[in-house]
Amino acid sequence: MFKKVVVSSALALAMAAGSAQAIEGSVDVGEHYTNLNVGLGTTSPGLSLSGNWMRSDHDGDVSGLRLGYNVEIGSIFLTPGIKAMWIDPEDGKDGFAAAVGAGVSIPVTKMIGLYGEYYYSPEAFTDHLDSYQEASGGISFTPISLLNVRVGYKYAELNNKGDRKDNVLADGPYIGASLRF
Repeated sequence: MFKKVVVSSALALAMAAGSAQAIEGSVDVGEHYTNLNVGLGTTSPGLSLSGNWMRSDHDGDVSGLRLGYNVEIGSIFLTPGIKAMWIDPEDGKDGFAAAVGAGVSIPVTKMIGLYGEYYYSPEAFTDHLDSYQEASGGISFTPISLLNVRVGYKYAELNNKGDRKDNVLADGPYIGASLRF
């Protein structure tokens, strides 16, 4: 039932997002994790919708759907959002989580920018977890409008309930690239 509600809501919001025109696909690779993303309207003001799949070599994986609202303040992009996630830890029970957070993108020059984001889910918004949190930040380089290259740092942690080991899905530098079309 929950999956049907999430999919229906995502489709309705994607159709309602008139300003969301650009589609973006990206991949980020760290030493022990990989993060794949696809997004709609992530670089324009208004509603944005994105999905991701992050896999750790040792601690499990997370699949998520994020709904955000991009606010342009001067040249700065601020994106508050919510994420619905399916979590599959290596040392715990799999289940759902909902997280709230925000992202920011600050252009330094026409081709170079800074970015960061943070999402948190307390125990009340998770199934079988004490909490979930993820943070990332770094520098982006956009040589042409269709290509963005990133270097940054990502941290993502699942705090399991009881005596189960916590799972750190990502903790380290990464390099990534995205294509917009």
